[in-house]
Amino acid sequence: MPETIVVASDHAGFPLKEKVKAHLEQRGFAVEDLGTHSLEAVDYPLFGHRLAEAVASGRFRRGVAVCGTGIGVSIAVNRHRGVRAAVAWNETTARLSREHNDANVLALGSRTLDHDEAMRILDVWLDTPFAGGRHARRVDEIDTGSTGPR
Repeated sequence: MPETIVVASDHAGFPLKEKVKAHLEQRGFAVEDLGTHSLEAVDYPLFGHRLAEAVASGRFRRGVAVCGTGIGVSIAVNRHRGVRAAVAWNETTARLSREHNDANVLALGSRTLDHDEAMRILDVWLDTPFAGGRHARRVDEIDTGSTGPR
């Protein structure tokens, strides 16, 4: 059974979200689309929170959130405990968001990224494992709020 990846966007992110869905399906993933489903203006926090709740609940292991820049939706998503959204603007930031931060949500900007580049970013993000080790302690500190030795 293929992994299901949850996706969501606002109106600005809608065109890129549709490309993300097709790309994920082409790679063999199942996709759960939480909206929006058109170019009609909507508020990005609503869709970011929907996606974050789906990941935080454990229903989905990973998600992709899209808005005009990726920034606004990532801020909304990151309000949820256990969800780590990273805005990636190139393949390096996508790789490092997985290796070092164990990002479980990728945030993309539909208006700021070439859509072909966005697919390359998505591929790198999907294919990069979390490095663990010293990074695991740091990721744990995100949700616990603990501050270790400085």
